[in-house]
Amino acid sequence: MQVGHKVEIKRSFSGQDLRSYYELGGELPTDNQVPDPLLASLFSYLLGMKLPGLGTNYLKQETEYMHAVYIDDVITASVTITRLRPEKHLVDLETMCVNAEGQTICSGRALVFIKDVK
Repeated sequence: MQVGHKVEIKRSFSGQDLRSYYELGGELPTDNQVPDPLLASLFSYLLGMKLPGLGTNYLKQETEYMHAVYIDDVITASVTITRLRPEKHLVDLETMCVNAEGQTICSGRALVFIKDVK
């Protein structure tokens, strides 16, 4: 791991994805807008599976949402290491989602704990 290391994933959400999400909470979708927690789940996936990866513990997430995302919009989510603190086992990361036009949908930061920060 090093400062500037970045991973990303492209994803769109279907109508079925939204129905499944809302069924968990006992509601049905009222529009075609993707709920913010589904976008944030892309960061969880990247942090837990790609960078830093397995063994990552989420400590903090801050996200500002600027624009709505709708069914079938293609979104690119990314996490980028901004700071390593090996003495405390901490990694700071920038988080961001952009749409196909390059417009920032949401951005923020994450702080994670990982035992083997190198």
